[in-house]
Amino acid sequence: MLSIGTLARETGTKVQTIRYYEQIGLMPEPDRSEGGQRRYGRDELDRLAFIRHARQLGFHLDAIRELLNLADHPDQSCAAADSIAQRQLRQVEQRIARLEALRTELKRMVHDCEGGTLADCRVIEVLRDHSECLTDHTHIGA
Repeated sequence: MLSIGTLARETGTKVQTIRYYEQIGLMPEPDRSEGGQRRYGRDELDRLAFIRHARQLGFHLDAIRELLNLADHPDQSCAAADSIAQRQLRQVEQRIARLEALRTELKRMVHDCEGGTLADCRVIEVLRDHSECLTDHTHIGA
C-alpha cells in the first residue's frame, strides 16, 4: 500500500492534484489506515498513471472520464475510444495551425523591422493595429 506522497512521487503528480481527482471522481475514494491516512494500491497507481498520460496528451478531464469508463469495460468495441482520440487530434491540429499562423506573423514583423526608430518600428505598428487581430481568426485566442 502506498501513501499519497509515494503515489505522487511514483506518478509525477502533485498531492493536491490527486486529491482534486478524488473530489471530481476520476480517482476512487482511497482506503484509509487506522490513523486516517490515504492508502493506495496498484490499481490506483495504474489509474493515476493513465490520467497523467492522458493529460500530457492534452485530453480534457471530461474526455479522460469517458476513456476511463471505456477502459473499465475492456470487452467493448474501441470505436468510442477512437472517436475521442480523433476529436483530440483535430483539436491539436487546429492549435498547430494557429501557432503556425502566429509564427508566420511574428517572422514577418521581425523581418519587416528596418532597425530605425520606434516611430517607424514595424513591430510596434503591427501590435497597434487591433483591427487585424479582431478580424483574423488565426490568432491564439480563437
